[in-house]
Amino acid sequence: MGAGFGGIAAAIELREHGITDVVILDSAPEIGGTWYYNSYPGAACDVPSHLYSFSFAQRSDWSRLCSPQSEILEYLQGVAKEYGLGEVFVPDVRVDAVRLDETTMTWTVEAQDGRRWEADAVVLATGQLNTPAIPPIPGADDFAGPAMHSARWDHDVHLAGKRVAVVGTGASAVQFVPAIAPEVGKMTVFQRSGNWFFPRRNRYYPPAMRRVFRAVPGIMRTRRFLLKGYLESLTIMIRHPRTVGRAGRVYSTLFMRRQLRDPEVRRKAWPDYTFGCKRILFSSHYLPALQRDNVELVTDRVTEIDPDGVRTEDGRHHPADVLIWGTGFKSTDFMFPMDIVGRGGRTLQEEWGQGAHAHLGMTVPGFPSLFVLYGPNTNTSGGSIIVFLEAQVAYVRQALEETARRRAAALEVRRDVEQAFDERLQAEFEGTAWTQCDSWYRDESGRIVANWPRYMEEYVRAVARLDPTDYEFIPRRRAELSTGPVHTGDE
Repeated sequence: MGAGFGGIAAAIELREHGITDVVILDSAPEIGGTWYYNSYPGAACDVPSHLYSFSFAQRSDWSRLCSPQSEILEYLQGVAKEYGLGEVFVPDVRVDAVRLDETTMTWTVEAQDGRRWEADAVVLATGQLNTPAIPPIPGADDFAGPAMHSARWDHDVHLAGKRVAVVGTGASAVQFVPAIAPEVGKMTVFQRSGNWFFPRRNRYYPPAMRRVFRAVPGIMRTRRFLLKGYLESLTIMIRHPRTVGRAGRVYSTLFMRRQLRDPEVRRKAWPDYTFGCKRILFSSHYLPALQRDNVELVTDRVTEIDPDGVRTEDGRHHPADVLIWGTGFKSTDFMFPMDIVGRGGRTLQEEWGQGAHAHLGMTVPGFPSLFVLYGPNTNTSGGSIIVFLEAQVAYVRQALEETARRRAAALEVRRDVEQAFDERLQAEFEGTAWTQCDSWYRDESGRIVANWPRYMEEYVRAVARLDPTDYEFIPRRRAELSTGPVHTGDE
């Protein structure tokens, strides 16, 4: 489930290693995942494209350091076409439930429109940042004008000269606010908390540099290596807030003070939490946009939305013609509200009632041969999720190969193994910046369920080789022993 980077990587990895009975389901009409949906003005990736791309499908003609949404979507769809994934991709599928049949140890995938798929294994590649989050503010449904979330941008809405209310100042808002500010008549930005920023000028690559990328493949490999080291330096700052993190804070402070010349806007925009606790954002355009004559930054809490504007805690009414939610995603919900029903009728929602958890972020006790990509504690605050995904799909492939080699029906992670891993992982957060404020990395209980607490390369090493002793291999029924190897999908 999911036709973004994770689903594409999984399908390619499996098919390239002889596991060819694969189907990719996605609710969208096209391949692309989050890069299909997030088409708002200014949408781009914070991670340099030579690292935010598959190691096996490098591209030499990226237009700039961090590519815009259109180029990333074109890249993903191009890779899918190159590897023939169109023949296994099923669009416009909204999955309601995934249910385990304990008699056969197979899964049934049920779509809203009644379609069903039977599978020996399921890979959930819906990611952490796929379901838009809109806060339950009174009156939100009563707004008379166009209203949209950044991840579901309505390109038919014309903003020229309009009064625009932007609720939320996360990573998406930081990109679309400066992109639309010159066009709108008046913009009011409602901020709950400020952000720490690093610069990102993101200039175009000169043609000569792109020619070098094409002519000397070793340059791109070296560039990927250097970019990985640079991004890991962010993780070092977060892991060591009292030492290296202080240097990062000084650098960010100097940059932000240069950008925020207006003392009142500076006071409002300044973050009030430990550097690195929340996502560090990269932009050289957002803070200047807040100081435009037609932009107002409001830090009073939003209390109500009425048909023609937004009301704040100080009693002010802010008129608006268009409402844009820049409030991010339900990151701790993962694939929910989809029902995942495993052994004994127990749902994944019930299993994760005290917080999401999975062995190596991928496998959960009670849910045999079900794998989660970009699952609990596999987000990276200072790296490329593509590095994680490539390592994960290789691990999934090994798991399925080992299951087939043993002629088993399925494999299931041992509960004691998963619990021990989770305890060690949670202990790794102690003393880091992640623990020193509230953020979208945490669930309602305060448990950090999104992030990997160490470095990219440590995760890659941790999942490089499947340890069969971590799993129980569930035997096939005698009548099934002649059915041949285990496949990953059978419609």
